[in-house]
Order: sequence, then structure tokens, then C-alpha cells
Amino acid sequence: MNWRIVSSLLVIGLILLFGISLIEPASGNSLSANTQILAPPADISGFVRAIDPWDWQFPRDHGAHPAFQTEWWYYTGNLATSQSRRFGFQFTIFRRALAPPAATRGDSEFRANDMYLAHFTLSDIEGGRFHHDLRYARGGAELAGATVDPVYRVWLEDWQVQAEDDAATQTRITAASADFAIDLRLRQVKAPALQGDRGLSPKSAQIGNASYYYSLSRLLTEGRISIGAEVFAVTGATWMDHEFSTSALGENARGWDWFGLIFDDGSELMVGQIRLVDGGIEPAFGGLLILPDGSARQLSAEQIHIDIHNTWRSPHSEAVYPAGWDIAIDAPEAFRITVTPLMADQELHDADIIYWEGAVSVSGDKIGYGYAELTGYAASMQNRF
Repeated sequence: MNWRIVSSLLVIGLILLFGISLIEPASGNSLSANTQILAPPADISGFVRAIDPWDWQFPRDHGAHPAFQTEWWYYTGNLATSQSRRFGFQFTIFRRALAPPAATRGDSEFRANDMYLAHFTLSDIEGGRFHHDLRYARGGAELAGATVDPVYRVWLEDWQVQAEDDAATQTRITAASADFAIDLRLRQVKAPALQGDRGLSPKSAQIGNASYYYSLSRLLTEGRISIGAEVFAVTGATWMDHEFSTSALGENARGWDWFGLIFDDGSELMVGQIRLVDGGIEPAFGGLLILPDGSARQLSAEQIHIDIHNTWRSPHSEAVYPAGWDIAIDAPEAFRITVTPLMADQELHDADIIYWEGAVSVSGDKIGYGYAELTGYAASMQNRF
């Protein structure tokens, strides 16, 4: 559900378009000096839209889909040391095409038809600190990209996810900021779970307002977290989402609440709600319950009931966010849970779009940990996409 980043990428693309100049290298330098940064198109007609169910093939579909305008690879995890010190992390790399592939021209390694943005956060629960950083780069000259040749790899400079086997069932995430870093190995234990109708996830009633969307809902994780000079050996579980689309939100969407939850009984749950400007909930978007054996149950919006029982006011943006939820699922495997933030302040307040994304715990009929993402509270998302 990382549509928030699209607006940031548009701004970044325009900055690069008007703010980058390139000096011709000296004669004999083999590096081409033909920089081509294309402006974001107002017309999406040259891009493919998400209309019919996708023909999924893995590991191919872990890679980029350049026929679509927007794409992201999203990892969130809850980890702990052997002494039960808890951490949460988010690592997202986002691609935004500035023009349809057919409009691409020239053979310079500086030509950039795609912009990439990465968000990297670390929640130190015991320390009460929320660390966050952001990077962006054009897709040219190997600065950033996504590929499955020879193996799955998504990167922005030295922040990257890379497969350690041909099937991409074992991956490694490495990222380092000024005062925090992660080096984590992830092992896939369930097949990709297809959201919506065989991976076609509608976001409104309008045809084409949808994404292709799958989740790796339980990636067993181990590795190291660094905060300053301290290094922590950690284990836990990570959730991965990969989505690609050309248009998504309807024109009346104000924002959304999204949850990716990993339960101790071996099941996982994605639920969300798109909030409308009139106070209603978009009925087209629902959720997915993934059972311990990897089979999945699609959930309609009518089967998901989310009630807020607490709020938190940001000292940074003054936005008031939900800060505790009671969630009831009406399905053959009906259950009720309470979701609670592991710490209050997990707001990214220095991005173009201010939003809350953080580690949460789960109690009730199921117990576990997960992540929540909340947008449209600091400012409406209406007409942002």
C-alpha cells in the first residue's frame, strides 16, 4: 500500500529535471555525457494498466515491470535479540517511470527513464528511538534498479535486497545510514500469496484503478542491527509486498490504513481500508488471510471490521493518528484481535507525504507482531495520484 511515495517521486523527478546539469568530460573520456531526465507524464496512455488477472511466474515477477508506471518492493519486520530486546524495520524501494518505455530514446548510461526512492527506518523499542532515512536516484548508470538477471536484486546505491539462490527463496537486505544499519538474511517458507483476484487488487470501482499485488507473508529472518557503535544479533519474521500499477486510488480517497500481521499460530493477515473524503470506506478493497499451510482466504471489505480505541498526536506534524485498533474478521476462520503500536512515535515527518508506519503487537484470539501504515491524517491524499 505504498502509493504515498508516488508524489515524492514526482517532486524528485522535477528537481532532477530542472536542477541537474552535466559538464562535458574531457576529450577521450569514454563516459557518455548525454543526460536525459524525462518529466513525469500527465498522460498515462503509454503505460499498461492493471485490468485482468496477471500470469504470475516466479522468480521472474520479483523483478521490475517497466510497462507500468509505478512499482515498489516493501519489507517490514519485527525482530528481537536473545534477551528479548525488540526492533522493527521498514525497507522500501520504489520505482516511478517518467515516460512510457516506447518514449525512451538514446543509449547513454546517464539516460534515466525511471526514478527510484528508498525509505529505510528502524524502531528501537527499548531505546524509544525511531530512526529513518530516505534516498533517491535515477535508474541510469547502475545507480538504482531492479532485475532478476542473473538473480533477483533491487538496489539504490549500496542499499539493496539481493537473492542468494536462483529461486530467490533466500535473500539478503543490507542498508546503512549515518547512525543505524541492518544486515539481514531472509528465508521464504510460503509461496507468494496473491492479493485480490489472482493478484489483481482493486482500489476503487473504476476499471484500471488497481495494482498487481502479491505478498511473501512470512520470511524467517536473522542477522544484525547496528545503532551507533552497538551491534545486536536478532531473529524474527519479515513481511514483503510487491506491487506494480499505472493508476490506483479513486478520486475520493483521503488516505488508508494498512496492516500486515504475522501470528504465532503460523497464519498471517493483510487487512486495510481506504478512507474516503466523505468519511466512508472504499468497498472495493479488502484483505487476505493466509493459513499455516500457505492456502489463502480472500476477505471482502464487509468481512473486516476495524474500530479505533486510542489516538496519538504527533509533536512533529500535529496530525492525530489512530494508536490502537480492535479488528474483527468475519470468515469461516472468524476471530477478533487487538493491535497496539510498540511505540507511539513512528511517523515519517520529513518526506513529501507525512505518514505513520510502525511496528505493532497483536493480542486476542491470535497473538503476534506486524506493521501498520497510516496515511491521509496529516493531509488528505485526494488528487495526489
